[in-house]
Amino acid sequence: MGNGRSRAGKSSCSRLLPKEQAEVDRLFDALSAAEDGAQASPCFSLMALKARSSPMLGSRTPAGARPLQPVLHLSQQSHVGEALPAAMVTRLYNGMRQVDPSGRAQGPRESVSREQFSEALSLLLRGSAQEKSLVVLKMVSASEGPVKAREVQKFAEDLVDSVAHVLTHRQELRGWAGKVASGAPVRAQALAAQLVSEMRLPGGERPQGPQWLDGDCDRAVIEDWVFRVPHVATFLSVVIHRGLLVPCGSLDLAALVPECALGPGPGLESLLDVLAVIFLSSHLAPELRGRWRLLFASRLHGQSFSQLCGRITHRGPCLALLEDRDGHVFGGFASRSWEVKPQFQGDNRCFLFSITPSMAVYMPTGYNDHYMYLNQGQQTIPNGLGMGGQHGYFGLWVDADFGNGHSKAKPTCTTYSSPQLSAEENFRFEKMEVWAVGDPAASSPVKAKKSILDADPEAQALLEASGRTRHSEGLREAPDDTTSQ
Repeated sequence: MGNGRSRAGKSSCSRLLPKEQAEVDRLFDALSAAEDGAQASPCFSLMALKARSSPMLGSRTPAGARPLQPVLHLSQQSHVGEALPAAMVTRLYNGMRQVDPSGRAQGPRESVSREQFSEALSLLLRGSAQEKSLVVLKMVSASEGPVKAREVQKFAEDLVDSVAHVLTHRQELRGWAGKVASGAPVRAQALAAQLVSEMRLPGGERPQGPQWLDGDCDRAVIEDWVFRVPHVATFLSVVIHRGLLVPCGSLDLAALVPECALGPGPGLESLLDVLAVIFLSSHLAPELRGRWRLLFASRLHGQSFSQLCGRITHRGPCLALLEDRDGHVFGGFASRSWEVKPQFQGDNRCFLFSITPSMAVYMPTGYNDHYMYLNQGQQTIPNGLGMGGQHGYFGLWVDADFGNGHSKAKPTCTTYSSPQLSAEENFRFEKMEVWAVGDPAASSPVKAKKSILDADPEAQALLEASGRTRHSEGLREAPDDTTSQ
């Protein structure tokens, strides 16, 4: 056993930190001990990986201190098979038993040795995209040679589902639901499909149509995919870190999953679940990923456009999303504070997105600057919330007659190149939410004395249309908005 420990150290010492290697060795000892019940065996089986409790990891937290990660003591530990779905445990096992640290193996073993266990985990946690792809390819399929694209898609579905499963099992959802009842297992499949859509097939083309699933993916394709799509490696780290309870200093769950802050009052069954949050957060600047605060929810604050305006204006960057009556969930990211005014606003950091039935983000095209629009209470100017396109033809439109909206794109929205996001072009909805993201201190309402033109946006628009300027503009503080809280 000592020689095995030494060889493991040689193959992985350049990757795993000493603390990580020590815990990997301890976990192997626990797994291999299950094989004979008396002393450590030089290998372990799939049954041992599914059934054996993980050893106690880390040190005890001092009294009164809050641990950064939960410390599970022997009486609290979950079986690996409970923390991870059986399909992912089997995939991990297949990847481990086909690793060849010595380079002299004649084929896959029927069990996992210490060297294989240590090498596989070090590759998945600390290896390059090329090194990770060696194990990922074997996790996708135990057969030799290229794998079918549909096998890669099924692996992605199992990987995404395992992330939601293990975060739920370890109670590390940071306030979000593990799965939205109406969206499971659709959300996992949607995120997996989005990950696979980023793949580049031999020749450089992107996956299109169902026929591509029958195509071959060799190691070069898998390596490029792991390199191109960071979520693949990150999700594998989550599976190992929280499923096997192996420390991973490079993984920051707080950066992956923003904290959900609902505020005082009754709870909310949000349209967002942990998978949707992870997906959307990855498209935001790092400073906007820490904590998301609920500003408006139609189920809490009523079916009211006035309530919506009053709760979201001057609150900084935020995500707005809704669910139409056909179950499509979609929305947009506003990079700047919403303001009630007759002009378009925002900048090229805004985007539209879809969550259900597919996950996708649609960035600005540069064709125009119609990123955001919010207006209320006028006779000749459209009243509602819009993103992309133009008046009467928005990529996303929520009418001031709350509960009505449209998403028009023939074939795509000019501002965001987004398709029709809703099931029907003109849709009805009942559920809408707006979440503020980032530091609330930087988005507090501004108080100032109002001009008569601030109170009458139509007059302001007519003045600007006639070519005249507002002489007071720039000489006074920014106006307050009566809809601000």
